[in-house]
Amino acid sequence: MELDLVDARWRKSTYSNGQGGCIDVADGCPGVMPVRDSKDPKGPVLVFPLEEWVSFVAAVRSGEFGDI
Repeated sequence: MELDLVDARWRKSTYSNGQGGCIDVADGCPGVMPVRDSKDPKGPVLVFPLEEWVSFVAAVRSGEFGDI
């Protein structure tokens, strides 16, 4: 699947912090969640199926991964 992110509207994730842990996400891509390192906006993008991204965020919120 080819995903054109040229016009994607990136936003800083609410889980980003001021200590180097910053990611950007692009909303509005049907069925997927693109994620990139905000310190390297021209670098690689990881694209997760939306269902898996939602599960991951729920696990982070519930503390499943500890203090991250």
